[in-house]
Amino acid sequence: MAKATSTLEWCIVRLGDDHNWWVNETSDPVRWDVDGLSIIDPRQLSHLIELVDPLRDYGFDQELMERAFILFRIEKDLGAGKVRLKRTKESLFESEEKLFVLPDVLDEENGPYADLLDLLTRCRVKMLNDLFDFESKLTVDEVEDELREAQNSHFIEGRAVHSFDEITAILDFMPAGYESDDEKPAKNTEEDDDLPELDEAEEEKLKNDESLKWDDDEENNEDGEKKSKDDDEEKEDGGDDDKPAKSEDGDEKPRRKTRGKR
Repeated sequence: MAKATSTLEWCIVRLGDDHNWWVNETSDPVRWDVDGLSIIDPRQLSHLIELVDPLRDYGFDQELMERAFILFRIEKDLGAGKVRLKRTKESLFESEEKLFVLPDVLDEENGPYADLLDLLTRCRVKMLNDLFDFESKLTVDEVEDELREAQNSHFIEGRAVHSFDEITAILDFMPAGYESDDEKPAKNTEEDDDLPELDEAEEEKLKNDESLKWDDDEENNEDGEKKSKDDDEEKEDGGDDDKPAKSEDGDEKPRRKTRGKR
């Protein structure tokens, strides 16, 4: 199979109505049927590399993924949504060049791309069983059956399944009733742990920092100062009332005792 793929030196790809890239022509039309043959663009490849990273703890094999694709770089923009690609020997994971990658699907049952799909499915199942407490362990057969059912619906509608969608369906797979966001339950906790701890002196300094106060706090402080000032003025004005009244002769009259509240 290596000899067959080595004969593929270039290909022409077109941008489809679905915003995916599809192979339009190859240097080896005898072995490569371009009908429904999809190719992954640089943006999609970058996303896939991010998605497979968490699977490294569950048996992901980077070399197998390298073997599953034929790598191309852009040689010429042909216009009208078509680009000519030339084969390259760059590394899928380490290259800084924008690469298009073509799945090696010459042997759809036992080829390297088929092996990659099997590996990704097993890794995904292991990860989900590790992260979630299912009533019964999730199995590879269950996942494959569900994915196959979704693909069959595409075929019935006469639509080809793009390789990017085929891979992400595995990497994003979640059983019914579960959401993918649940894979990161400790995110908020981890973010809180990253915050630095303040000692008492620093905390007190921040409390007294005028630049950190909200407008409402300033208004409340002003209202409080104003109220305190008004209370002081009332006390000064009402101070004479507390003194005993004087009679015309100048003698102070005894004040009537007030009754206490019951």
